[in-house]
Amino acid sequence: MPKLLLAAPPWSRPRTTHRPPTHRGQLAPRGRLGLRSLVGLRGRFALRSRLGLRSLVGLIGLLLIAGCSPGPTPVPVPSPAPEVAAACAELVKALPAKVLDAERREASPKSPLTAAYGDPPIEMTCGVTPPAGMAEAQSQCFEVNGVGWFAKQVENGFIFTTIGRSLYFEVAVPAKYTPEANALTDVSDAVQKHNKLVTPCT
Repeated sequence: MPKLLLAAPPWSRPRTTHRPPTHRGQLAPRGRLGLRSLVGLRGRFALRSRLGLRSLVGLIGLLLIAGCSPGPTPVPVPSPAPEVAAACAELVKALPAKVLDAERREASPKSPLTAAYGDPPIEMTCGVTPPAGMAEAQSQCFEVNGVGWFAKQVENGFIFTTIGRSLYFEVAVPAKYTPEANALTDVSDAVQKHNKLVTPCT
């Protein structure tokens, strides 16, 4: 009898997986992409490093400036009459940015009647009471650029007060700035404009 050949059922046949052929050329784009990514990462890292360095340098500069800049200096604030305080505020506002090449600095407490310059501070106050001995000191009045002053020597310099004018304006100059009277040349213009002359020096 002839032999019967039975075909195997479909589920018993071995499965074959068809994979697309790989070529060495397909790996080249991936290699180029990786190189570009690496270069990009290096560039971003270098940029961030430069930005970080600039920020650090800027911070150090600010700290150095803050360390070298003097803080507010205490200057007593007078309590004149309202009309005197208003006139004094105009005078203090007109003071120059520098006195004896010293920069204007902040006074504490803040007041429109006071100003300060340099370190040690040259202190200026408007609306003070007349100093002791001024009433008898008309003969001791000396002029600087048309402004009369009364001078009082203290332990560490001189205190100058305008004499013969409607406002008593005081300038305290430490001995470091010897000759101390030179500071008066820088403020004389503001005094002449905003402190009315009553009695000139004789």
